[in-house]
Amino acid sequence: MFEFDQYLGFLAVMGVATLGFWLMIFLLTFVVPYWLFGGVMELLKEKRAEKKAKQEQTL
Repeated sequence: MFEFDQYLGFLAVMGVATLGFWLMIFLLTFVVPYWLFGGVMELLKEKRAEKKAKQEQTL
């Protein structure tokens, strides 16, 4: 069915595909939500600081 070099090539392709699959799972479940949550928190901090500065300026 397969010669030895074809078998090694098939294993290499399957290994790369498997690593890519798990990398995408990791990125979509941990990295992207962490990045989005951090961005939203920074935006809220900036808005709070801007509001506080504006309030102190009027006093």
